[in-house]
Amino acid sequence: MPLDPTPVVTEPPPEDVLADLARLRLALDEELPAKALDRNLLIATWNVRAFGDLTEKWESSEEDTPRRDLHSLLSIAEIVSRFDVVAVQEARDNLKALRHLIHALGPNWGLSLTDVTEGAPGNGERMAFLFDTRRVVPSGLACEIVVPEEQSGTIVDFPR
Repeated sequence: MPLDPTPVVTEPPPEDVLADLARLRLALDEELPAKALDRNLLIATWNVRAFGDLTEKWESSEEDTPRRDLHSLLSIAEIVSRFDVVAVQEARDNLKALRHLIHALGPNWGLSLTDVTEGAPGNGERMAFLFDTRRVVPSGLACEIVVPEEQSGTIVDFPR
C-alpha cells in the first residue's frame, strides 16, 4: 500500500477544512472592513504564538509536535489576507510556517523580516511583516530595538 503524499498548503483542502474556512470568512466579513483601493489601508499586528515549525497534515493529532497544522495555517492566511500589512510577532528562527503562509497567501504577498533576537530573553524570535504588494510598497527596512541585557534596568527620561 503506497504512503499518502504529504499535503501541500496550496492544494485544495478536505471538505471539513473548506467548511470551517467558509464559516471564518463569513465572520470576518461581519467584523472587518473590506479593502478599498485609495480609501483605506488596513494594518494589523498579531502575536501568533511560537510561529515557527509546522506539522504538514490537514489535522494534527495529539502526538504531533507542533500542533499547528495546515488547517490552522489556512485560517491564519484567511485572517492575514483581510489586511494590507500585518506585523507578526513571535515569528521564530525556524521559518517553515511562515514560508507555507506566504505560499497560501499567493503571489501578491511579500515578506520582510527582522533578525532573530539572540540569547535566552530573545527566545529565537523575530518580527515578520507580511504585505499585500498590490496595496503596499515597502522601503526594504525592517528593524526592531533590542536593549542589551546590561542596560535593561536603565530608565531613560526623554525631554518633552
